[in-house]
Parts: sequence; structure tokens; C-alpha cells
Amino acid sequence: MERKLAAILAADIAGYSALMEVDEAGTFQRVRAGHQELLEPEIQKHNGRIFKLMGDGLLAEFGSVVDAVECAAALQRGMAERNAIGSESNPLQIRIGINFGEVIVEGEDRYGEGVNIAARLQALADPGGICVSGKVGKEVGSKLAFAFEPMGDQRLKNITEPIACYRVNFDRGSPDRVEPHLRNGYPTHKKTSIAVLPFSNMSGDPEQEYFSDGITEDIITDLSKISNLHVVARNTTFTYKGRPVKVQQVAQELGVTFLLEGSVRKVGARVRVTGQLVDGRDGSHLWAERYDRELTDIFAIQDEIAHAIIEQLKVRLLPDEKVAISATPTEDVEAYTYYLRGRQFLHMCSKSYMLLARRMFAKASEIDPDYARAHAGIALCDSVLHSWRYADVSIETILATSAKALELDPDLADAHAARGLGLQYGGQREQAAAEFKLALALDPDLHEANYFFARFFFEEGDFERAAELFEKATQVRSDDYRSAVLLTCVYLALGRRADMKRAGLLGLERAERELTLHPENSSPAQLGALALAYLGERDRAKEWAARTLAIDPDDLNAMYNIACAYLHMGEHEPALDLLEKVIPIASVHRFWWSTDPDLDPIRNHPRYKRLVERTTLASP
Repeated sequence: MERKLAAILAADIAGYSALMEVDEAGTFQRVRAGHQELLEPEIQKHNGRIFKLMGDGLLAEFGSVVDAVECAAALQRGMAERNAIGSESNPLQIRIGINFGEVIVEGEDRYGEGVNIAARLQALADPGGICVSGKVGKEVGSKLAFAFEPMGDQRLKNITEPIACYRVNFDRGSPDRVEPHLRNGYPTHKKTSIAVLPFSNMSGDPEQEYFSDGITEDIITDLSKISNLHVVARNTTFTYKGRPVKVQQVAQELGVTFLLEGSVRKVGARVRVTGQLVDGRDGSHLWAERYDRELTDIFAIQDEIAHAIIEQLKVRLLPDEKVAISATPTEDVEAYTYYLRGRQFLHMCSKSYMLLARRMFAKASEIDPDYARAHAGIALCDSVLHSWRYADVSIETILATSAKALELDPDLADAHAARGLGLQYGGQREQAAAEFKLALALDPDLHEANYFFARFFFEEGDFERAAELFEKATQVRSDDYRSAVLLTCVYLALGRRADMKRAGLLGLERAERELTLHPENSSPAQLGALALAYLGERDRAKEWAARTLAIDPDDLNAMYNIACAYLHMGEHEPALDLLEKVIPIASVHRFWWSTDPDLDPIRNHPRYKRLVERTTLASP
């Protein structure tokens, strides 16, 4: 068996299935023209060779990693230019992944992990974007004036070990964004680079975790507003939460020069915040400060920390950036505290916690009527509770609440996501999709936008797009078990059994962790039971099902999820017993179980037929 080292480029058309559905002949012609006029000539020009063509993608081999990366940038620029002069309402966009590694040579074809990783990286790339492995970054070094923005270690399907991944910024036309890559494991960015690690909760009360997390996120948000500062995203740095870390190792893993770490102690009306800025190259401390203040000074503390970082790193602020950093979503610390608590409850996602989250957001908006985030939180909770039939609130009221949030802050991604969900449940699907897209454009890492837009696509039958967004949601929040478990349903619908198992194991691991922390919360028990059913662990699935119904015996959503687990295990009678109790819920969410191929044996069951008829009649 012949083996060799090669740079492998994987390219794929984003949303190809949807484009073909809209205009099969036109899409086919555009894809073929793109291959002949752009992809094939550029790959040849950069000394590459296409060794596999698929309907919506290709695999190419390069002897030089530099050639492969330069070719990828040329392809994306060329595709953008073609879209700019075209008149199509649905322009073609490609995703590109590049890996450098050993491949198996078989005639003109190439196989092996080196090829597989490139294909997986392509799936992580944004439409119009490039994602590369850490090996590619090391080989390229500072040879190209591109930005290589760390995405952290990613778990790729069917790849045992996590892979260090980087997003490539190839825009040479915008000098402020150009950043050469790593040299000797550390960045040589034109922009100064920093990662903010999760601040430790020193309050002695685990329930105060939401407060230290909220402060960390707000500092990341403030620093991210500075164009001359590269800040690692929240979802990447929070993978280090609760782990003992070595500063220099973390700096190298994230590809940054500086790290900010700290702690928060909140006791009554007082708060103590410590912060220290560390040089990741040698571990030296550049700045450290402790703030002992009244809780009402928390916004001033965050502002002082941000300005201290700016001063120490000698970063130049533009006038509008000074204003943006000084601005706060609310001036009232009590409203802020209620909002952060609401966010914590929202992510726990069971009936009781969703109602708690809504009360927290409502209290925040009562204290500060101009708090846009609080109004967005109310709209989101009302949409979810409406879908579960636990809120006597109209779609019109939900849309009015989200409109209030957008009136206060038109660029608030949370408000656009909440409005999208309200529009979706109101049957205005085209407008809902537009709001979800806008939310992701404003904040690609917003968990709610990725999660609910994924559910939207699953309901549409676009399983590929649903999978992409659910995968992103699991990456954005390391405690998100819901997206991981629902991915099992998506991959089952796609016939991708290996991916279904991977997603199920991840969802189960996260659900177990959450259930240990909050044994009173039925949500992880519900989803854990479903994951176990898909993984074939029938006895444990039944144990988790019983635990769910013991925690929340009257929760319709809990009954629905347990019914899904029973259906998948072939336990038809107990499943139908539960589903017949939850017709309002099943009428909204029946797409989850109606697409399961393992339900074929029950399709002709009289009770099943009556149930399908009743859920159809009960649909909103």
C-alpha cells in the first residue's frame, strides 16, 4: 500500500439540496459553469489536481500546503466576484476545508484519514469561508498574510481525537483584518490577540455561577468591539471552564499572545472582582487588579477592566469604539442580575425553568423598561411556552414584545431570534427564516439562533442544514445536550448511523452531567432517555424515562419526549398511551417521530392512524 504526504482541499456547495429543489436545471448549469470556469482552472493554476468529483463538491490534492491555501482563497474570491455580477436570487457559495497529512494512494484516487479530516473541516466552514487544521497552520507559518482565527479543538465525526481548527481570513483588501499566522506555536498577528478565560465563581455558592459567567461574557463582548484587537470567541474559551490550565499551553492552543483570567465573589450588596493579564509566551503578569465595590459598581468595574487591557496592550481605539465600550445594555444592576439569572434558567429548558426564566426577564424589564435584552428574553420564553401550550399568550403579543426589544436596540441578535421563533409558530415561515438569518449575521455564535433555526430546517425537511446548525449549537455551548440529542434524530433521517451514534453519546454525556448538577430538572432526563433509546440501551432508557415522569408527571413536553423514546424502542402501547395525552404538543412537534424509519412496524396500527389524524386536526 503506497502512502504519501499531501495537502487535501475539500470543497462543497452550501445548501445544494435546497438550491436544487428551487431550480434544479438552473442550479445544475451554474454549478457546472463554476467548475469549468473557476474551480478547475484555479486548482490547476495552483499546481493542484482534482481526484474526486461529487454532484455538489470536489476533493483536490496539492503537493504544497501554501498552494492549497492560496488556491482556496482564490476560489472564494472568484466565487464572490461571480455572485456580485450575477442576477440570481440564490447565489452559489462554497465551503472549503484543508488538511495536511498522510493519504493512501490507489491509482488516481486518494483515501485515508488525511482526506477524511479535510472533508470534515469543510463541513465546519461558513458559506464562503475556509477552515483548516492545525497542521496546515504550522506548515504555512508566516508565509501568507492571512488571518488564522482559532476555533479551538473540534471533535470531527469518525475521527477519534479532537482536531485543532482555524478559520481563515483571506481578505487582503482590508489591512486591519490581515494577520499572519503562527510562528513557533505563537501568533505574529498584526492585531494584538487575547483570550478571556471564564472568571471563577468564588462566592462559595454554585448558584452564583451565572453571575461570573455573565461578567466574563460581557468583557469578551466589550473587547470584541475593538477593531485592532483579536478576541477569541466565548464558545472556545468556555471549553476551559472548570479545568486547571497552564497559561502558556492555553495561549499556544488558542493561538493568542495574551490571556485575561480572574474571579468574582458576590456577597449580598458587595462584589469583589479580580483580574490579571498574562503574557502567554512566558507566563509573566502584565497587570493585576482587585476591585472591592458595591454591587451597583459592577458596570464601572467591567469598563475599568476593559480600559486597563486596552492601555496595557497599547491598542488604539477609534472614536465610535470608545462610545461602544462605554455603553451598557442597562444602568440598573438589579435588572442586570435578574437578566443573567433568566439566561441561566432559559438554558435549562424544562417547563418549570422556562417559567422561572420568563419571571426573571419580566422582573428585569419591570425594573428597567428600556432593557432590550429583557424584552427579547420574554418574547423567546413566550414563544417556547406557547409551543408547549403552557402560555396563554397570542402570537401577536409575542411579536409586539420582540418589536419592543428591536425598537430599543435594532441590532440585538437575541431579539431577531425571538421574533423569528414567534413568526415561525405564527405560520409566517418566510419572515421567520429572514429573522433567523439576520440574527446569525449579527451574532453567528448566538446559541438560540442556531438551535431554533436548526429546528426550523428539520421541520422543513432540510436535514443537511438542520445538522449544520445543530452541530454549531453544540459547539457554541459545551453544556447543550438538547442539540446533540436532536442530532441523533437528524442523522437517523439522513441514514447516517455512525454520526447518529456519535451525537447520541455526546448528548448522553452532557445530559448526565446536567442531571447530576440539577437532579430536579426533567429536561436532561427526557433527552437522555431519548439518546439511550437511539443508542440501543433499552434498560437504561426505561430507567431514565421513569425518572423523567417521576420528576415532572404532568409535563406534556416530558411525556412527548418519553413517548418518542418508547416508539423508537418498539414499545408501542406505552408510547401511544403518552402521545394520546399530549395531542397539542404532538400536533406541533410530530415531525420528530413521524420521520423515524424505525416506526414502520406501527404505521398501520389503528391507534397510530387515529393519532396521526388527531394531530393533523390539532395543528395550529
